[in-house]
Amino acid sequence: MSQAGLNVPEVLDWDRDHGFMLLQDLGTQTMIEMVDRDVPDANRDLYLRAVDALVAWQAASRPGVLPDYDAPLLSRELALFPDWYLARHRGVAVEGGVRDTLDATFKLIVERNLGSPRVYVHRDFMPRNLMMPADPSEHRLGVLDFQDAVYGPITYDIASLMRDAFLSWDEEFVLDITVRYWQKAQQAGLPVDSDFGEFYKAVEWMGLQRHLKVAGIFARLTLRDGKPRYLADAPRFLAYIRATASRYRELAPLLRLVDEVEGTQQTAAYVFGRV
Repeated sequence: MSQAGLNVPEVLDWDRDHGFMLLQDLGTQTMIEMVDRDVPDANRDLYLRAVDALVAWQAASRPGVLPDYDAPLLSRELALFPDWYLARHRGVAVEGGVRDTLDATFKLIVERNLGSPRVYVHRDFMPRNLMMPADPSEHRLGVLDFQDAVYGPITYDIASLMRDAFLSWDEEFVLDITVRYWQKAQQAGLPVDSDFGEFYKAVEWMGLQRHLKVAGIFARLTLRDGKPRYLADAPRFLAYIRATASRYRELAPLLRLVDEVEGTQQTAAYVFGRV
């Protein structure tokens, strides 16, 4: 990431035998601590700094450097939702029609996302992992937690940034930052769809995969690892899942399943750029 011009911690020393690493200190204040949750537009400049870091990271992409974010990995991540969220947290028997619905939906989600152009993917590109530089002359945000980076869909990290695990934005702000990312990506020569409406749909499908995965991870953190604070954010992810599933006919079975499990009701929705 440093070769791409990003502000990342330098490895100062490494004790391989004992598993210790000494890293450069990027400061103590994360981007999420600077966010004004009540006034989305007040955060535009901050999010555009994050977008600049993301575009620089993606522009440095080369195949064969990072592990592939392939169908088996995407599928293993999706399996966390039925295994941990549905079965263990909600007590749902994942069999019969439930299993059929999930298998068909997951196959569709994987196919859609593997159709996106491929770049470097951070996999947790969100305000909790972005640092405010301690040096006032440094404009670049610091980037942490990149050890699980892969080579995969270009839509993943912008979906992570704008559909956050720990805070939610209205769609007007999400669209505003996403279209600005799309414009900067085009200017950098990145392989984003020339039609923003189509690109935004692809971002939604990628976000859906991530939200299903994270709902499962948060259930696992609570039930297996004894960290209940994570599952407190489950309603945010279920809202993301329902919002996307309500926009696409192909996802209607998933929406019905989630509504049955959660006791929620379907509402009308629209797709940006859809005719």
